[in-house]
Amino acid sequence: MIIAELAIFPTSEGVSVSKYVKKALEAIKSTGLHYETGAMSTVIEAESMEEIFDAVKRAYDAIVSMGARRIHIDLRIDHRLDKDATIESKKRAVK
Repeated sequence: MIIAELAIFPTSEGVSVSKYVKKALEAIKSTGLHYETGAMSTVIEAESMEEIFDAVKRAYDAIVSMGARRIHIDLRIDHRLDKDATIESKKRAVK
């Protein structure tokens, strides 16, 4: 399982960007992938890098379609090849 942490938001649209983040989350939801939102990012689980990049592209396209002129994207990816890892297993490991 691949786990990715994504923060995506426009930097050109003022200080309140929640409506853009909401549209990006709707786009991520449309992928059918398991995800969890946090205060400053969203964590996504996928079987392939293509699925991760598709989710990021959908979120990006959603913000672009709203007229944003500049978009900030932070993407961190953890892909364990030695064993299966999930969002839940990573959370349990730090408790």
